[in-house]
Amino acid sequence: MSDSEKVIYTVLEVFIAIACCPGNLLVIWAVWSSRVLRKTTFCFVVSLAVADFLVGAVVVPLAVLIDGRVQTRFYTCLFISCVVIVLTQASVHSLLAIAVDRFLRIYNPLRYRGAIKKQNLWAAVTICWVSASFLGFVPLLGWHNEDPTTNGTSTFTCQFLAVIPMSYMVNFFFFVYVLPPTVVMFALYLYIFCTISKQLRKGIGQAAESRSFLQKERELASSLALVLALFAICWFPIHIINTLAYNTSLNMPPLVFYIGILLSHSNSAVNPIVYAFKVPKIKTAYKNILMKLTSWKQNTDQSSQNLDKTATSSNTNIRYKVKNTQDGFDR
Repeated sequence: MSDSEKVIYTVLEVFIAIACCPGNLLVIWAVWSSRVLRKTTFCFVVSLAVADFLVGAVVVPLAVLIDGRVQTRFYTCLFISCVVIVLTQASVHSLLAIAVDRFLRIYNPLRYRGAIKKQNLWAAVTICWVSASFLGFVPLLGWHNEDPTTNGTSTFTCQFLAVIPMSYMVNFFFFVYVLPPTVVMFALYLYIFCTISKQLRKGIGQAAESRSFLQKERELASSLALVLALFAICWFPIHIINTLAYNTSLNMPPLVFYIGILLSHSNSAVNPIVYAFKVPKIKTAYKNILMKLTSWKQNTDQSSQNLDKTATSSNTNIRYKVKNTQDGFDR
């Protein structure tokens, strides 16, 4: 890839990183500042937002760094590459936890309400991150490329594919821990939509409260399914590119890989936008936060104006007293 294309790639990565961080911080703030949102699904949404925030704050800078821009030791480069994998894998596990949570809520609502407790939620979130860490650090256990620094040199130009084998990325990462969970998640959402539609059709004479519950569940499930669909749209291209490059004789130009990487990273910036347009509770929480920030700014401006007025008034009084004193002396 030419130098100009690398510059464009770097600028776009910086733009994605800047877009990821504030949006996902707003999601986290919205959930924790609103009692209405302190429910199971939204705890997993926070886990997903944390993973997406770390993509912008950590993954993107590291991805740019290990694109042949630094000289490191082999295992330093390998560790950095594994961190990138862990944080992207955490998104998959959080999405899976959200889908399972929605499924259980519809499949057996009574048992769901009795089983869901705060300690269980935190245990589930911990499992998501621990499992993502284990899968992401597998290359450190031995599934990595040959160390080129054993030839007498202590450092080399750090690049992701120089340390992470394509066999791991395709056969293990994609075909075992990305593709199957994604298929399961789509199946769960399909079951949810079919079950809710069936119950709504059957319950023509059911209570308005029950119908309202089902309609709200369907709306929330459709929003979360959209998040999953966007994940697949953004992440599957790079995995398909890797699969074709590994299993066929196609000579993929570097530009294609970079486009796939940019698309995958951009997924972390779109989720807060989806929540704003598709999830009313989060949209309301956004508005409340923005109103608080606006009112705080207005109060700050008003306070500063009052201070200025007080200072001006004090200066005027001082000048008036000084003038009267001088007039007294003149007399």
